[in-house]
Amino acid sequence: MTAINRRRLLATAATLSLLFAPALPFLRQAQAQTDPLPSWNDGPSKQANTGFVARVTQQGGPDFVPAAERIATFDNDGTLWVEHPMYTQLAFVLDRVKVLAPQHPEWATTQPFKAVLDGDMKTLMAAGERGLMELAMATHAGMTTAEFEKIVTDWIATARHPRFKRPYTELSYLPMIELLAYLRANGFKTFIVSGGGVEFMRPWTERVYGVPPEQVVGSSIKTKFQMRDGRPELMRLPELNFIDDGLGKPVGINEYIGRRPIAAFGNSDGDLEMLQWTTMTGGARLGMIVHHTDAEREYAYDRDTDFGRLDKALDAAAANKWVVIDMKNDWKRIFAFA
Repeated sequence: MTAINRRRLLATAATLSLLFAPALPFLRQAQAQTDPLPSWNDGPSKQANTGFVARVTQQGGPDFVPAAERIATFDNDGTLWVEHPMYTQLAFVLDRVKVLAPQHPEWATTQPFKAVLDGDMKTLMAAGERGLMELAMATHAGMTTAEFEKIVTDWIATARHPRFKRPYTELSYLPMIELLAYLRANGFKTFIVSGGGVEFMRPWTERVYGVPPEQVVGSSIKTKFQMRDGRPELMRLPELNFIDDGLGKPVGINEYIGRRPIAAFGNSDGDLEMLQWTTMTGGARLGMIVHHTDAEREYAYDRDTDFGRLDKALDAAAANKWVVIDMKNDWKRIFAFA
């Protein structure tokens, strides 16, 4: 190649780079959009999701599932957002006790309220499920559903996580939000099936996860219709209605959804029965467990924890061929802000 030809070639390349440089960001964005799960590292967990979706949506294929039957259920705490150092709704309960304490001077000497006001988590946890339920009834009942929704909405907008110093809704897992969107784009209907309070979740799940309130199944207290000042209201009563955890999850799915899911996603022993109900039947099925293994970017825990214990379900995963998501190795990013 002569010097003249070399100069012409370089000049042409420079001209082309100038012409196409403005389009490069758009080309990169288009390339990224070809990957429906960009926050997942390539590997078995990601492939399990994409492979399953490909199988059940292939018209005429052996594993094809009609769109109406493509139901996917997701636990919330520890599966879609952070659950340590305590469940978010428990943080809400503790804050409500402190707000309401001036109206209840007796709480200063009555457990488990005294433990909350003293910041004594050891005594509070020793109160067990019964004590926590007493706190929930005292802070969640005695008001209309609309009043409770406003309290939750105001709290979720202002409360901050003690470690990350961000709103709890910013601590949703980006890979799982991508997965929710990917499933919906392929004809799935996505549901949240959580042990958390259904009316605690419904005010914000659509904004955060794209899951509307009618597709949220959770624990609940009883409500009663009444006319108040000429207006129809639903009053929240200090009485338990339904616990949507463990054995209750398949019951809640059957009662409120009416179809058996073909995919279920959880992270703890509270999701064991939901995973069994979903996968231990005929046809194409997918069960996945989020395993918290990243102490640096989030938290690392499984068998030895008060919140989100993963013990029996972890042992059952291998026998039932459930996919265990290794948070540290399978997720490029955990939170959108990271």
